[in-house]
Amino acid sequence: MPQGDHLPRLTQAAALFTFAMDAVDETGLVRPLLIPAERPLTVYIDRQEIVTLMTLGQNPEWLVLGYIRNQNLIADLSQIESVTVDWEVGAAAVATRTGQFKAPAKDAPRVVTTGCGQGSMFGHLYDQVSQLQLPDGQATQAQLFSVIDQVREHPSVYKQAGSMHGCALFDLMGDDAGAVQDTPLLRLFIEDVGRHNALDTLSGWDWLQSPDQRVRRPLVYTTGRLTSEMMMKAAQMAIPIVMSRSGTTQMGWDLANRLGLCVIGRAKHRRYLCFAGGHRIVGATQPG
Repeated sequence: MPQGDHLPRLTQAAALFTFAMDAVDETGLVRPLLIPAERPLTVYIDRQEIVTLMTLGQNPEWLVLGYIRNQNLIADLSQIESVTVDWEVGAAAVATRTGQFKAPAKDAPRVVTTGCGQGSMFGHLYDQVSQLQLPDGQATQAQLFSVIDQVREHPSVYKQAGSMHGCALFDLMGDDAGAVQDTPLLRLFIEDVGRHNALDTLSGWDWLQSPDQRVRRPLVYTTGRLTSEMMMKAAQMAIPIVMSRSGTTQMGWDLANRLGLCVIGRAKHRRYLCFAGGHRIVGATQPG
């Protein structure tokens, strides 16, 4: 990835995704298997310990940037000088250009969430995010079905080892900026042991893109459930449409309605349920 003067310096410390082991089946037969690798990554900003993320390690630098962005720890990417990941010590060192980062107070309000490997976020974010204005954006049913097909057919570690989540970022404009395409362009597919990590990694990648390289009409697909925290992350990325093969929660549904966010769940084959934001689906059959 090209890195200009305004972008942080990044290592490229991707780790092995799978681990070979033996399991014993119900008949006593030993079967060699691949299972997802999982490893801790402790994030430091200007030598201050922030959080430990349990991760597959596919793109750890993007994950760290996305976590910082979605937790609103640093608002401007240009404030970050570098992200250095060292798997030998399981640490990610984030250096700011001033070296003066101040971590939130230990007694700051927190909300315990369902985040896999994260588990908490600063409580003020919910109120902040609920005030965001999402961009205009609509999808046709043909595009939604294409997204489902592309995710199902995409090569993945899950197909080898299971036990992980994936998130995919699509551009509904496809390859042509002047016309809507029935086949959205898959910009990035990320897997991790937790759906929150996968979405944070997409967010970190997105943060690094220059304005003219960013997705014009974004849609995110995730294999995991759509909780309030997933809605918050999508909103902070200015994504108006989220899809999942799973469902949503009451708090996620409530936040989506506040934001005008389109939430599509149980998305498999040629079926889906629209939980919120149905006005963003073009050509959808309306209930009688």
